[in-house]
Amino acid sequence: MTQGIIGDEAVSAFNQDGYVLIRGMLDAEETSLLARAAHADRVLDEHAFGRDDGEGGTVRLALWNHPTETIYGMIARCQSIVGSMEKLLGGEVYHYHSKMIMKDARVGGAWTWHQDYGYWYQNGILYPLMASVFIAVDRATRENGCLQLVRGSQHLGRIDHVLSGEQAGADREHVNRALERLELVHVEMEPGDAVYFHCNTLHRSDQNRSQHPRWSMICSYNAARNDPYKESHHPRYTPLVKVPDSSIREYGQRRFAANEDTGVWLAEERDRSAKSLTPR
Repeated sequence: MTQGIIGDEAVSAFNQDGYVLIRGMLDAEETSLLARAAHADRVLDEHAFGRDDGEGGTVRLALWNHPTETIYGMIARCQSIVGSMEKLLGGEVYHYHSKMIMKDARVGGAWTWHQDYGYWYQNGILYPLMASVFIAVDRATRENGCLQLVRGSQHLGRIDHVLSGEQAGADREHVNRALERLELVHVEMEPGDAVYFHCNTLHRSDQNRSQHPRWSMICSYNAARNDPYKESHHPRYTPLVKVPDSSIREYGQRRFAANEDTGVWLAEERDRSAKSLTPR
């Protein structure tokens, strides 16, 4: 079964370091169901789009705003993950969006250094009361472009972001100075491991030049008390109905339906977070 809601020690680590890694958040059976569903999901693949990484590669991802009645939705709504987010953010949360990052073997692109709040704040979100959980679908190593984090960088506050290629990147001077003082962490993960990280934590990843894919599912949440003051391409406060952890297994490999509500998906042309920034 899913490991359960994180404890106080994990919350303390998150508050100090800007992230906390939980080994085996999803068990082997749950992870296998997620991996088989994602890799076989034609609708997910059809809604994926590419983004130039500024290094000659392309990042491929699919992004949806609402949890849906799928295995992905059950993971995003399950008691353990939502309950953990509520502990980290100090109260009720709602689903801001989820995405599948598809770093395929030898062709998966890089992500530039950024903070999620570096562009989410443009969506009318006043406070950085947001966090994400990054769930490894495949094994993540340095060779296939694992997540990299800067320990404690959430304490820097929001850094200005500008466009680099088609991605929103944090100001490089600030990033370089931060890396002189703070620890760079390569987060190598086994399938089912999960890392919770603050929206102001600097993170990036390298291209996947290996023969192994590195897919990951990321669920992002906003505190209910941090309701955006304006409409954007991501949801304002929407009550999140939790489900028992057992729902992950019950839904098995239930994937997106071909006739899935078009309002669920966020197409590339609707993702304005990065595109509203000043190019560099």
